[in-house]
Amino acid sequence: MLESKTESPTISLTPAAIQAVKDLLLKKDLPNHALRIFISGGGCSGYQYGMAFERNIRAEDITFDLDGIQVVVDEVSINYLNGSIVDYFDTSEGTGFRIENPNAIRQCNCGNSYNSQNKGCPGC
Repeated sequence: MLESKTESPTISLTPAAIQAVKDLLLKKDLPNHALRIFISGGGCSGYQYGMAFERNIRAEDITFDLDGIQVVVDEVSINYLNGSIVDYFDTSEGTGFRIENPNAIRQCNCGNSYNSQNKGCPGC
């Protein structure tokens, strides 16, 4: 693993999200992997969220530790995700991760995409 910029957390995970990530790392047998959180173009609102387990951390990545989980964010995504909270839900309607982003002006009902500009969402 490469060294990266370690900073104070600017993204947080709820206790439910932390436990879900730990459970997934154990279930998938992925020791020494970090949780990468990122945004990419697309989705019905302009940007979409992504999460993946990552072993190769780049020198320009920003990393921080949240209750034993190494979180990695690239230098572009951190600007869009700053202050976000990652939560995990397990309800009768479904199971998964949800990101609450204070930078989002509009967020689709699907919870997987958002817009940081005041433009309408064409729907999910």
